[in-house]
Amino acid sequence: MFVSLNTLRPLISEALILVDTKYEFGKTKDGKIVLIDEIHTPDSSRYFYADGYQERQDTGEAQKQLSKEFVRQWLIANDFQGLKGQTVPVMSDEYIETVSERYIELYEKIMEEPFVKADVSNIQERIADNIEAYLAQG
Repeated sequence: MFVSLNTLRPLISEALILVDTKYEFGKTKDGKIVLIDEIHTPDSSRYFYADGYQERQDTGEAQKQLSKEFVRQWLIANDFQGLKGQTVPVMSDEYIETVSERYIELYEKIMEEPFVKADVSNIQERIADNIEAYLAQG
């Protein structure tokens, strides 16, 4: 999914506030700097809801946000900080579903269209088909 900054500008000003983000760059063999990772996704950015933002700021309440921060907080609450020797805790199917719902919510806010879930009844076949289609492009 590619979303231009021009597409995001009205959305961010009306519904979401892009609080912070990261951009990852690399350098090609000929020295050209290029963008090498996704941008403006919940993995690389934090969005606060514009609706109610000022009220929450005024009262010191935590902001309602769309990001992966809630997953990070869940991991910390379950004694995992990514340190050597730690084991990643198992997430329940219910929690995984809430993570999916949050990502879908962000997609729908940014794209302003419903998210259509893919058929995952045969995920192995889907992966193989996608890889073959990509490789066929040359």
